[in-house]
Amino acid sequence: MKESGFTMKNKGFFITFEGVEGSGKSTQMELLGRFLLERGFDILLTREPGGTEIGDKIRDILLDPENKGMDKMVEALLYAASRAQLVAEVIKPALEAGKVVICDRYFDSSVAYQVYGRGIPFEVIEAINKRAIENAKPDITFFLDISVEVGLERATVFFADRIEKEDIEFHRRVRKGYLELAKKDTKRFIAIKALKESDEIHRRIIEKIKEFFKV
Repeated sequence: MKESGFTMKNKGFFITFEGVEGSGKSTQMELLGRFLLERGFDILLTREPGGTEIGDKIRDILLDPENKGMDKMVEALLYAASRAQLVAEVIKPALEAGKVVICDRYFDSSVAYQVYGRGIPFEVIEAINKRAIENAKPDITFFLDISVEVGLERATVFFADRIEKEDIEFHRRVRKGYLELAKKDTKRFIAIKALKESDEIHRRIIEKIKEFFKV
C-alpha cells in the first residue's frame, strides 16, 4: 500500500459509505475503488448486509418483502450477525493485510435504521454492535445525502425490497438519524450532497480522499 499522509491505527485503512435508499453508495464505492486501485492501492470492496456466504443468506432473509412480519429486534440481531461474520471473515483480515477496505454500509446503518427508524434504544444497538465489529471502526465515512423521495424513486424503479417498502415517515426518520450522526462526528463523517451527477459526486469524494492519501 502507498504511504499515506497520516498514522493509521490499523495496518490498512477502512472507508464506509452511508445514506438512505437510492443515494448512490454502491456506484460511488466502485468509482473510488477503481480510482485507488489504478494508483497502486490494494483494495477490497464489500457490502452490508452480506459480503460473505453466510451474510448473503442473512441478507436474503432481511430484504425479502415476504418477511414483513419480522420483529424489529430480530431484524437488528440479524444485521449484527451478518456484520460479525463480515468483520471476522473479510474486514479484519483485509485490514491486517494492509488493504484499503471500502464497505457499502456498516454499523452507522444500524443506528440510522434501527435506532432512529425503528425506535430501538441506542444503548441496545450499541451493545450488540460492540461485539459484532471487534473494534474494526471506519477511518472515514462518506454520507451521501439525498431526499428520501428522490432516493426511493431511484431505488424502486424495478423492485422494492422489504426495507424500501417501509412508509415514507420511516425513511425520513432514517435520514434524520444520518444527519444527526454526521453532525455529532464531524471528524469521521464527510457529508456530500448526492443530487448531482455521479461524476461530480466522485470528484468531491476524490478531493476529500486526497486529504488522507498521497494520490
